[in-house]
Amino acid sequence: MKQIFANCSASISELKKNPTALLNEAEGSPVAILNHNKPTAYLIPADTYEWMMDLLDDYELGKLVKTRRKDLGSAVAIALDDL
Repeated sequence: MKQIFANCSASISELKKNPTALLNEAEGSPVAILNHNKPTAYLIPADTYEWMMDLLDDYELGKLVKTRRKDLGSAVAIALDDL
């Protein structure tokens, strides 16, 4: 059986009947959408999704910084006034 990463769950049928009521009941928490008692999707508030996307962007930028820091030996010094 798959682990469900939400305290609230609903079937696809329940989601189709009244999605707004489902979101209100969850009170901002993720909702696991089940199909035949297996999680097939997670419904999360827009604010949470936006926060996750920002976090992923920050993570990717962090990886880029680490990669570029390895190449500091070949960096060229430039004065800010020259830019």
